[in-house]
Amino acid sequence: MAKRKKAKRTARPIISGYLERVSAQIFDKYQKEITDMIRGHQGLYALYRRNKLYYVGLATNLKNRIRHHLSDKHQGKWTHFSLYIIRKTDHTKELESLLLRIADPTGNAQKGKLRTKNNLLPKLKVQVKRKIKEEYEILFKGQRQTTKTKRSSKVMKKTERPLYGFFPKGKVLYATYKGKQFKAWLCTNARIRFDGHYYDTPSAAGKVARKKSTNGWNFWKYKDKTGKLVKLTELRK
Repeated sequence: MAKRKKAKRTARPIISGYLERVSAQIFDKYQKEITDMIRGHQGLYALYRRNKLYYVGLATNLKNRIRHHLSDKHQGKWTHFSLYIIRKTDHTKELESLLLRIADPTGNAQKGKLRTKNNLLPKLKVQVKRKIKEEYEILFKGQRQTTKTKRSSKVMKKTERPLYGFFPKGKVLYATYKGKQFKAWLCTNARIRFDGHYYDTPSAAGKVARKKSTNGWNFWKYKDKTGKLVKLTELRK
């Protein structure tokens, strides 16, 4: 025996009837025809001034409420109205508050208040702040590391520089690599000036010239008293 298919259950609509953008003159002239349709029902209504929303309200008696607005302080300020009959009453007040917060009509003195206290804005701020921090770290990761390296690198004192005391009056240094000749200047403070920058050790200056780690003592040469080019390593002997 074939199994019966379960009938698809559909939720009943909240709105059981509605009228939209009806002229205020129609309600004034044909109240009985309209009130017969909405008698005893409650729901939400909206007042419009031409095409612009003017007022949103909640009424347990839609007929009396709309008729009241034809002569109260809102008289002459609206030209059309809409009404929505609500089947379920549990969330009617909350629906009104929601509409007030979204539409913000000029005719409503009070704004909608939501029952829930769970405002998600503080949580969103925390998440956005965390995301911005992550993006900042990614964008400036290289610069932050470079700055950290510069700060952590120790600046040698004059007497700590390896060439200190060898050439008190300074000396020209020479090097050749892949057919290209390089020239540097050993200053009186024992620092090496090469390509507009200063270095504490021969290897540091040689690394810049060769663009890779270099034994500067073998790379750089100086002229002795006879004019012969001699490697700096000879100074260590």
